[in-house]
Amino acid sequence: MATTANPVQARLQAVRERIEQACERAGRRSDAVTLVAVSKTFSADLVQAAAQAGQRHFGENYVQESTGKITQLAQAGLPLVWHFIGPIQSNKTRAIAQHFQWVHSIDREKVALRLSEQREPGLAPLEVCLQVNVSGEATKSGVEPAALPALAASVARLPRLRLRGLMTVPEPTADEALQRRRFAELRRLKEGLVSQGLALDTLSMGMSADLEAAIAEGATMVRVGTAIFGERSR
Repeated sequence: MATTANPVQARLQAVRERIEQACERAGRRSDAVTLVAVSKTFSADLVQAAAQAGQRHFGENYVQESTGKITQLAQAGLPLVWHFIGPIQSNKTRAIAQHFQWVHSIDREKVALRLSEQREPGLAPLEVCLQVNVSGEATKSGVEPAALPALAASVARLPRLRLRGLMTVPEPTADEALQRRRFAELRRLKEGLVSQGLALDTLSMGMSADLEAAIAEGATMVRVGTAIFGERSR
């Protein structure tokens, strides 16, 4: 497999520096935030270039595209961690359960149940987050905040899954104050679940345009694609 070197690696380093600077401003350790490089629509060669620069966590949205990429890179001997971060169709859960280590976008009990049933016993439990629609957009995936406690309780009881935390994709905005309000809402929702006895440690929030605001509000994972791999063709 040919490697594509400098452009991806240089942009990856720039993102790492943004994370470090945001953590410093927030009084947090930089290793408290995991960078998930969102490689959807990009080739296995570009993923390998990022991996050669030390990147280990990668996010994908499209099941059919990602499974071939994951298999190809596994055959290359790269110890990568794969995160499914897109909307989940019921007929795609088996492939997700078989190929990924993390799922960030559970918003229905039916999907969680299928992932639990289809995760092979020989694999480690699937690490999962619940996607929450904190901005109330009708077109946006995610459970409504009022319905979150019941869904979290149900998912936490399922075998073969390990509920780790919450994820959100708020509306795009350049208003940093609004960015922070959305991310603060997800943090408060997580804290509420923890107070009810759930052992959650993950806030998956923040992307290329708003990762600084997310880190200021406690993000433990940021999902960055464009700033690393460039603009997508689709």
